[in-house]
Amino acid sequence: MNTCLFLTFKSGNELPAAELAQLTGFIRATPKLAKALLHTPAGTSDPYVKDGPSPSLVLQLYFAEMPHLEATVSRNGHLRALTSPGEFPALAETTVTQQAMLVRPYPVPNPTFQIPAGEPHCTYLVSYEGEAEDLNAWHAHYFESHTRHMAMFPGIRELEIYTRLDWVSLQPWTRLNYMQRNKVVFDSPGALHDALNSPVRHDMRADFRTFPKFTGPNNHYAMATRLVPLQR
Repeated sequence: MNTCLFLTFKSGNELPAAELAQLTGFIRATPKLAKALLHTPAGTSDPYVKDGPSPSLVLQLYFAEMPHLEATVSRNGHLRALTSPGEFPALAETTVTQQAMLVRPYPVPNPTFQIPAGEPHCTYLVSYEGEAEDLNAWHAHYFESHTRHMAMFPGIRELEIYTRLDWVSLQPWTRLNYMQRNKVVFDSPGALHDALNSPVRHDMRADFRTFPKFTGPNNHYAMATRLVPLQR
């Protein structure tokens, strides 16, 4: 799972459950898909940031190779149906952005989930949306220092960093070029809340103040996450 396509849908309204169920079935049938996550809004309390409401929906679609990802967003690719009001009317009324990124997984002490079958887990999606004065130095600091703090969150189940790359899409969604995204994953919103209010979060904030110079917003969103079962 070397590459990940982020599709972010923003709307002032909650997406209908029936359309989300239809979307799950549609995503399952995506050719060459290695893994799929469907994120919907959740709540938490972070002592340092308040970035407003979470997006209505975020899809993370993982592929082993870039040509597989690009095929899904080609002119006649599988995901073109998401632009059709006839098939997905609520999604068609949202503002949609897209970005393909390189996946960088990091180990955590206890990656085993402890949630009831069928229930969502909880993800904190983070985006660094501007530019670093020296991107190489910025990533070096983040990968070597900040990820060590992140992996120490109590109850963390997964940690991934995403960096940008060149890619082709012929779908009409707005293309983004964020320099980095992150994902930390927990069993539940309560577990995420506990982690964000632990001493680790204060250590992370102290490290944040030592980052090499960068510009642009840095957003944090709590999401309820479901793993989409794939067709095999």
